[in-house]
Amino acid sequence: MNIRHLSVFLKVCEHMNMTQAADDLYMTQPSVSQVIAELERYYDTRLFERLNRRLYLTEAGGRLKSYAAHIINLEVQAKKELADLNHAGVLRVGASQTVGAYLLPEIIAQFKLQHQEIEVFSRVENTKVIGQFLLEDKLDFGLLEGLVHSPELAQKYFLDDDLAIVCAAGHPLAMKQSLMPEDLSSHVFILREEGSGTREVFATQMRSLGVTWREIGIYNSTDAIKYAVQNNLGLGVLPILAIQQELLEKSLKLLPVSGLNLRRRLNLVFHRQKYFTAAMRAFVSHLNINLD
Repeated sequence: MNIRHLSVFLKVCEHMNMTQAADDLYMTQPSVSQVIAELERYYDTRLFERLNRRLYLTEAGGRLKSYAAHIINLEVQAKKELADLNHAGVLRVGASQTVGAYLLPEIIAQFKLQHQEIEVFSRVENTKVIGQFLLEDKLDFGLLEGLVHSPELAQKYFLDDDLAIVCAAGHPLAMKQSLMPEDLSSHVFILREEGSGTREVFATQMRSLGVTWREIGIYNSTDAIKYAVQNNLGLGVLPILAIQQELLEKSLKLLPVSGLNLRRRLNLVFHRQKYFTAAMRAFVSHLNINLD
């Protein structure tokens, strides 16, 4: 078994088709099939089910896919670092929506002032998507406001972030001095999509209190929710970090809901098996995070 075997395996995983993988690799289809057969003999397990001329990844194949991506990335990193020890390399950082919009640009800018030689690639998606990219070794780090649920990912505390229930200035609840969570059940909400850290914190808290809620809209953008709430389409759940200007302008109103804890932790997330390059170590140091 060698790097070539794993590269062919990942290409088959990408297409789930031997012929298409062979075309991409400039190989013949029988050659690709032979490589997969050799891998299955080497690991003594079936990596693909072959049903009705279609391929399906087995559980073992899924595990190998994750390992293969990391092994190949390590080999690429080794080539880069050994080719030029003075070259700091590339850092790939992902962030969930709130962190990406309101914290990540300044973090990267400040990091680049101290490490101009490091190229930083960044990507903003919801928590679930960034977590998947970390598992597939498409990112080195994630700065996330949501929880990750894979045992293969480690997370280290970075910063606290408070969420709030908000309404438009003209909403019937805007003048209330105090509310209970159950007071919200008769009002409609505009919420983030499944996989969002903001949604998960809100939903977990409401369920723990036995309170139901009604959704009138699901948006995958914090700004879109702000505009919808400002136009009195419903209540919203938004990071206080993201609505400072709207609170000053009084176009949004924080609702004082007793017993609803919407504080969450922002975490630096990475794969437990990830090899830390010099660039990665520099980024962790910049964030003052202790990995011990």
